Amino acid sequence: MLALQGDFHAHAAVLAELGCAPRAVRTAAELEGLDGLVMPGGESTAMLRLMAAEDLGARIRERVRGGMAVLATCAGVILLADTVTPPQPSLGLLAVDVLRNAYGRQPQSTVTTVELAPALGAPARLEGVFIRAPRITGTGSDVEVLGRRGADPVLVRQGRILGATFHPELSRDRRVHGLFVTMAEDAQGRAAQAASRRGA
Repeated sequence: MLALQGDFHAHAAVLAELGCAPRAVRTAAELEGLDGLVMPGGESTAMLRLMAAEDLGARIRERVRGGMAVLATCAGVILLADTVTPPQPSLGLLAVDVLRNAYGRQPQSTVTTVELAPALGAPARLEGVFIRAPRITGTGSDVEVLGRRGADPVLVRQGRILGATFHPELSRDRRVHGLFVTMAEDAQGRAAQAASRRGA
């Protein structure tokens, strides 16, 4: 998981609970061999500054385009978005438009219900912890909406990218992380098949 800033420790605890062996990523070299990457909540502008020294953003972009699975939460969605308002740099990997801090600043943080698509299974709702959360204001044609807060998309999937504008690591429901693990395992399987074909 990207461990530059933010709440990556909580994600690590959830992934360990699900049987994974999470490791911290702070350099481009530490991305090697990973099947999935968590991009946690935190402060997106601070993370961009910390990524710049290693040109880590370019390497993340390369790995994601090569099939690595990603779970982006809150600020992580901002980092991946095509378009960010107010304008700031992003990796442009997830076909969404986001409005930063759209639900309010820290005092307006809240816990509310996220209505889920049937693909996430029962129950049809989960607890969503929104802390200075961005709002998704537009989605591309290949983006699947898996969860909504009212009319707003708050959980989306595009290929092997899973984006949540809330903090699933802070609730007891493990379905978001479970889906990410499945996506990473699928990426691992496809990478093994490709390596086998190259060796044939």
